[in-house]
Order: sequence, then structure tokens, then C-alpha cells
Amino acid sequence: MKHFQVINVAPSIPKPIRFLEELVRNAWWCWNQDAQELLRRIDPMLWRNCGGNPLEFLRCVPRSTYDALAADSGFLAQLAKLEARFRESTAPQQNPPHGLVAYFSLEFGLHESIRLYSGGLGILAGDHLKAASDTSLNLAGVGLYYYQGYFEQKLNHEGWQQEHYPENEIENLPMKCVRGADGEPLRISVPFPDGECHAQVWVLSVGGISLYLLDANLAENPPHYRELTARLYGGDHFMRLRQELLLGVGGFRALVAAGLEPSVCHMNEGHAAFLSVARIEFLMKQKGLGLETAAEVTARSNIFTTHTPVPAGNETFAITLVEEHLKALEPQSGVPPWKVIEWGRAPGDHTSHELSMTILGLRMAHRSNGVSELHGDVARGMWQHVWPSHLRDELPIRHVTNGVHAPTWLSPEILALIQHYIGTDWEPATANRAALARIDDIPGEELWRIHEMARNKLIVTAREAVEKQLSARNATRAEIATARSLLDPCILTIGFARRAASYKRATLLLRDPARLEALLNHKERPVQFIFAGKAHPADNHGKDFIRQVVDFSHRAGIKGRFLFLENYDMRVARALVQGADIWLNTPVRRMEASGTSGMKAAMNGVPNASILDGWWCEGYTPECGWAIGNGEEYEDMDYGNSIESAALYRLLEDDIAPSFYERPGGGAPPAWIAMMKASIKMALGFFTSRRMVLEYRDKFYRPASAEYARIMAGGGSVARALQAQRTRLDAHWHKVRVENPIAGSDLKGLHTGDSFEITCAVHMDSLKPEEVSVELCIGPAVAGNQARSPEYHPMTLKSAKPDGTHLYAITVPCPESGRFAYTARAVPAGNDWNASSPGYVSWAG
Repeated sequence: MKHFQVINVAPSIPKPIRFLEELVRNAWWCWNQDAQELLRRIDPMLWRNCGGNPLEFLRCVPRSTYDALAADSGFLAQLAKLEARFRESTAPQQNPPHGLVAYFSLEFGLHESIRLYSGGLGILAGDHLKAASDTSLNLAGVGLYYYQGYFEQKLNHEGWQQEHYPENEIENLPMKCVRGADGEPLRISVPFPDGECHAQVWVLSVGGISLYLLDANLAENPPHYRELTARLYGGDHFMRLRQELLLGVGGFRALVAAGLEPSVCHMNEGHAAFLSVARIEFLMKQKGLGLETAAEVTARSNIFTTHTPVPAGNETFAITLVEEHLKALEPQSGVPPWKVIEWGRAPGDHTSHELSMTILGLRMAHRSNGVSELHGDVARGMWQHVWPSHLRDELPIRHVTNGVHAPTWLSPEILALIQHYIGTDWEPATANRAALARIDDIPGEELWRIHEMARNKLIVTAREAVEKQLSARNATRAEIATARSLLDPCILTIGFARRAASYKRATLLLRDPARLEALLNHKERPVQFIFAGKAHPADNHGKDFIRQVVDFSHRAGIKGRFLFLENYDMRVARALVQGADIWLNTPVRRMEASGTSGMKAAMNGVPNASILDGWWCEGYTPECGWAIGNGEEYEDMDYGNSIESAALYRLLEDDIAPSFYERPGGGAPPAWIAMMKASIKMALGFFTSRRMVLEYRDKFYRPASAEYARIMAGGGSVARALQAQRTRLDAHWHKVRVENPIAGSDLKGLHTGDSFEITCAVHMDSLKPEEVSVELCIGPAVAGNQARSPEYHPMTLKSAKPDGTHLYAITVPCPESGRFAYTARAVPAGNDWNASSPGYVSWAG
């Protein structure tokens, strides 16, 4: 192979319109519809042919067009107005309210032309950065640059998924090389057992946010290191471990090398959990802290978000493999491998042969969360063994329900309506109920007309996609011609698009083919379905789900009303969530942590029909959609599938289709339009990434940043004191013993309004009373003499003996009747140890 060197030659753009170069090198354009419209105005057909990639587009625009634009007063005025908005939106924040937050994720979904994402997790991360920019958060993203990205999906003649990995063309991505103080490209390295892996640091501007990306595709790296940043989720466990070490350790080192010092690190899933090793290294080398003190600081200012209960999303690695790599890192990091392994296993587990990245993330972050209210509860149940002495409800895993970035996902027409009825500053206004109520003022006929346009666009997109699919398989001209008449732009169109995983049950509809066919061909109320989604390359079950859907679409007699679209990406997703009439979701309950596609559909006026899982438990009301079932959970999966598929058929036959086709006087469906408006209000009122990042800011970022500042003050003196106290608690807490509480009177004759005293003896060994808090735990009694959602009331020290025995007491009122359970426990005084794992809790008895 001949070795050529590469240079990039950019187009020469006239000075009056040179802002175009700056505009396309910041991903801000991808959620600003005025920016997209301005670029499209230059050459609509070329814009379409370039897939909406502005860098590729500008390279293809002829010089004569640029000269004409530079003399076009209308274009210049539009460009000047856009530049003013750009400057305002991307200006650095003055005096930010908290320190720098570093947001680590293995994938980021910003736009379909920036292929650094696979699906929901990455798009959520991209929406997080966009909303952080919109709200001027002091935040930086950290990820990897994949030169092949995630795969493009093709289906063979049997409907079986094939994966293709075209290379990202770096000259068509809005990234620039980060340079060090010496002007040279900034590079970091991470040691592995077989050598040093080097990575170049790129930065991608996302509005006012910087996304730092590591690239190991360097000449000085051997081929197996270069492949680490080839494919997202590529390779085996060995490669994944190295990718995650590069993300966590290399990513944090890149921030430090760029002159940044994060106060807070936010791990988006367990992939980034190794960042704690690099953070501890930084605190030891540059702040002079000891290992244990540095670990204390790290855990108290880290945030961990878990996104799924599915085992594949809670990654584990063989201890021997992890240990080998951590030994190679130890001479630089100063962190012993056994320490990290201990953090990555449940407390007291010395026999497991695997390190859990989720447990490592949880134990090294005092602030953790699930991504919906139900998922927070699921996560507390899954990970209770990480805090074995805590009650499930008090585990330090809370929830921040996901949201989606409204400017990215709203159709231009719906956005124009919102701006007209709420105002140009509509995003912050949606937090106000009175402002949201103006959605009701939109004329129903106008909203319906706009939605019909979106449905037509979806059907055009689907037809073009199927035509392209058939052409790629060398179909006949007659077969390709049929693609141009697929689907009917006037009938009820149901969208189902998401990752093809078993628990999402894309085939729930197929359990009664005859009943489904009757739905599709109903004479008065016909229905059509559009499916899309990728299966993980190693997930043959997911691939078989796709095959079954494709097989059904080939049945004779369904009139082209059941389609599967290849290569689901953000472009296809926008068409679907904006143009479908119903958004369908059928996960196994408690397996869908959040599910954000339904939020995107709802804000475009598309009602949801879904199992009560994830976000829909919070979003559902009868005014804005349908629930499939009532939140039942089934031990027998096949039985549950039968029950819920029958419930879905009934909904479609008896509720959804009749409501859609109810047209008094032949006009728009009034009940349906009311549901569309309710969906828009529901989604914009709560399920936006703007609300989400502000919640993270107030509940997590500000407190964690303040904690970092507090414990690092005075050269880390508070951190050292905390570590000294931890050492003391470790040495003595196991000897703390709480005796069963004793009531001071007969409790059998209690009535509402009475009170009684409880005393409790506590043996503290060498700990002092000011170091220990003794609490009465009381709540409604449930089976097994346990308390449901108990309350904790501090007890008062009455007396102390020289042998370390202390007597505590509390007077308990009886404000209401019922059956109650109570006990007592001891915990460390104050709030410093509430989230530590395994925690310090001693229960009575």
C-alpha cells in the first residue's frame, strides 16, 4: 500500500458571508431551524444530497453561488440576524453558579451526520449537552471519536440484519484539534499491559459547550490500539475494557491537559466509571492528598446515572482482566488494583470473579439516579446489596426523569405554532402553566392541517427509503415501482421505532396475525404501521424480531400497510415522531428505564399508546394517550404477552381507531385534536431536556460543586478530617450495638391523641455520643412486621455509663389510628455518611 499524506482544502468564502464557516463548525446549527433554513436556501437540492451535513455542503457549493450570495442583500440580512443570535447563544457564561461539570459518555447523538451514537443513550447525552448550552451551564462533555462510528443497517432478502461500517470523514465533522501551550496537538496516553496507548484530543463545539473527544487512530499506535476508537460498541470484552479505560482515565487526563479542573464528574452509565482512578491520581499528584483522602473527595463530588435494568447495560469484566490492566496503570495512577476491584464489587463480596462497572460507579458517586420515577425504584431494588444495611426506600439512588431537546425534535410547523401562541421565548415559558394553556388557543383545523403535512412527509420518507432498500437488493423495476404507492397518506399511521431488543417486544402485535390483518384492512377504519430499529450486532434474538416483522410485511393482502425501514437514525426518527398519528411502545414492565422517543412524539402532538413503564407512568393521563393494561406484572412471560397483546388489539379496535376516524361533518376529529393539544402541553411542560438539566443543576451539580469546594478548602483539610473520621468509623462501628427499644407503658390501649415513651440502650464502644445519632424508625406495618416508608425521628440521650452504654428516649405521639411497626437504629451523626457504601447503620436486635 502506498503511503500518501492528506491535506484538506476549504472553500474560499467571500468576506461578507464568511460567518458561514464559523456557523457550520459549531453543532448549534443542528438544533436551530433558522440556521438550517438559511443553509438550505443556498441550494435546496444540494443540501438534500449532502444529507444535511453543512461542512460537506459548503465544500460542494460553487464559487459563483458564493459570489451571488455576498451581493444578495436579503441573504446578508438573514445571515446578520442569525449571527447575532449565535453570538448571544454561545457567549461564555460570566461568574457561573457552580464549578465545571465534566459529563462523560461513551456516545453522543447530536445529528445524523455526526455518527458518534447508537441510540437512546447517546441521543440523551447529545440532548443533555444542547440543553446545557441553552441554559448556560458550566459543563464540558467527554467522549471518544469513532472513525467508523456505529453501523449502518441493511437487511438481506430474508430480512436478516447486516452491518456495514463506513468511515466518518473527519473533514466533514465540526471538530478541531485541541492544542497545548506549545501550539502542538494535545495528546494524552493510557498505559496498557502491552504498551502505551496514545490519543489525540479533539473538541467539538455544541453551542456554548465543548465536547472533548479522544482519538487513538494515530500512526504511533499499533493497529490494535488504533481500533479502540474505530467502532462504537465494537469488539469483545477485552476491547470494551480498553475503550472504557481510555474514556474514563484518558478523558479525565485530557481535561487536565487542556487546563481544566472539574469540580464535578457526571458518569452517564457505567462505561465511564474508571474516571475515578484518574481523578484520584490528579488529587494525589496536584493537590497533595493521600490515596484514601483523594478517594473520599472523588466519591463526594461524582454523580452516576444508571440508564437500564437490562444486564447488557450493566457491564461486568473478569477480575483477572481488570487487574492486569490496573497493574499497568498503577505506577502512574498510584491506585492499587485491589482497591478498584473492591469498589467494583458489592460490600463483603470477596469471591466474585467479575467487576461490575455499575457498582463501581455507584460506590464512587455519593449522588446517583435512575432516569424515571419507576426506574429509580427498580434501581434501588437491583442495587440494594451495595448498601446492605439500608432500607430500600432510603438508598442514595434517586431519580431525574429524562427529557428531550425540544428545538431538535419539534417539526418546523409545530415550532412556529408554539412561537406564535406562547412567544419567541417559549422554552423557559413552558414551565408556566398559564403559558402552556395557550396551546389550547390553537385552532383545531390549523393543528390538524399541520399534522397531515407531517404525516405526508413521513410517508414520502418511508417510500423513498423502501425504494432505496429495494434498489440496493437489485429488485426488479416492477418491485421498485410498488414502493411509490406504499402506505396511504389518509389513514391512521402508527409508529414503532426503537432498539430491537427482546424486552421491547416489537412482535407483540404479531401474536394474532389474522386479527392484525383485519385491523390493517378494515373497510371503515384501516390502520398502517411503520417500524424501524437496529439490533446490536451480537443480539441474534433482536435480529430475529426484525426478521419476523419483515416476514409479516411480505404477506399477501396487507396492501403495503406494514413496513420496516432500514437504518434507523436521527433523520428517520424525526420523520416518525413528527408524522405518526400514534406512538406505540410495548416493553416488558420495569425493563424500560425511561424511553424518550414517546416524549418526542408527544411534543409534536402525537398521542402515545404504551405499557405503563418508564416515563409513561408519569406522563400518562386519559387526556393525552392510552395505557396498555393497568401496570400489571407477570411472572409467566408468555402468559403476560398473551394478555397484553389482546389488550393492545382491543385498544386499537375499540378506542384508538374509532377516535381517529370520528369526523363530525367530515372535518377534523375534535376529540383527537384535544388529545394532540394535551400531549403537547404534557411533553413541553415536563419532559424536556431543559427541565432535566436544570433539575440536575439544582439537585446534583450545585450541591456536589459546593461539596467539592468545602472539602478542598484549606488545602483539603476538611477532606482529611472526613477520611480520619471514616478510619475511626471503620475501626469501631462494627462494635456499635442497639438493643431492642422498650415502651414505657402498655401499648395495647392506645387511642388517637395518646402518646407513649420509648427508651433504647445503645453500646458505642469507643465512639462518642456526638459521633452517633440514634433514631426511632416507625411507619405503617406491613407483612412480616415491617414498616412501609418509615419516618426517622432522632432520640434524645438521657444517660451514659462509663462502659459505653447510653440510654436514649423519645416520646411518640399517635396522631392517627392504624397498625404501626417501629424499631431503633444508630447511624453516624450529621449527613456526611448518608450515601457511603456499605454505610454505617446498626439496627436494634
